[in-house]
Amino acid sequence: MTSATTPDLRAGRHCHNVVNPFHSTHYFSPDLGAELAEIGVEGRSPGYFAIRSAAMGAVGPGTVTATFYNFHHTLVARHVPAVWDVVTPEAALAARLRAVDRTLRRLLGEELLTSPEMAEAAELALRAAEAGGRGARPLFAAHADLPVPDAPHLAYWHGATLLREHRGDSHLIALVGAELDGLEALVTHNASGRGMSYLGIMRTRGWSAEEWAAAQERLRGRGLLDADGELTEAGIGLRKELEDTTDRLDRAPYAHLGAAGVARLTELGGAFTQAAMAAGAFPAELFGR
Repeated sequence: MTSATTPDLRAGRHCHNVVNPFHSTHYFSPDLGAELAEIGVEGRSPGYFAIRSAAMGAVGPGTVTATFYNFHHTLVARHVPAVWDVVTPEAALAARLRAVDRTLRRLLGEELLTSPEMAEAAELALRAAEAGGRGARPLFAAHADLPVPDAPHLAYWHGATLLREHRGDSHLIALVGAELDGLEALVTHNASGRGMSYLGIMRTRGWSAEEWAAAQERLRGRGLLDADGELTEAGIGLRKELEDTTDRLDRAPYAHLGAAGVARLTELGGAFTQAAMAAGAFPAELFGR
């Protein structure tokens, strides 16, 4: 139910869509690779698995595959738990935060990072995340146990991370309910034109062209893809249902923040994300079809 003080479900989705890229900037930053190399972690995949799962402790490959969902388990098992022989979760988290700090300083500059607007965005994001549900949301719950950094831009990044992982965990619940495995989720999202590009998926998720084709065939068998790999009417309907279900499961943080707070966080988050994108935060070839 929506009122003057309770935001529409789609308002929460829109807010997430502009706040999430602020969290994601460090994944594409050379600063992350440099910080991880300093502690002995080389390569994109082991670094990514380490920094994102570290909040859960030195977990094994099964936990990472389950919580990340759309990575090939063989790729995960190639690097986890071996990465924990090189670095502790605590060291990985510290390196991640240093990389975030370096990345945001380079992209946005000191004036924006220390602005009243950044501090306001941090307060709003963290207030929203207070209402996030921990049940069946392992990545959110683990990150919610971490301390909030003192610097406003890092506090906002931490709040953005919590909101990202809360929606991500909620989305996985929706995917399981729709009986889409990790690769099928990637294929349908790519076919919608809104997900990571085929090139980006193949570079980072560990799937083969043959496995991609097999997933397409399974989806055709369900009437979700046509012969050209495009979403059918049923496929479009399923993707809409997935997003609507995710909105519903992810509504608590935004309901807690209220309509005015969500609107303000969307405004501030959009401005910060646009500034980061204008500074070249994201490689264009990883997105789209």
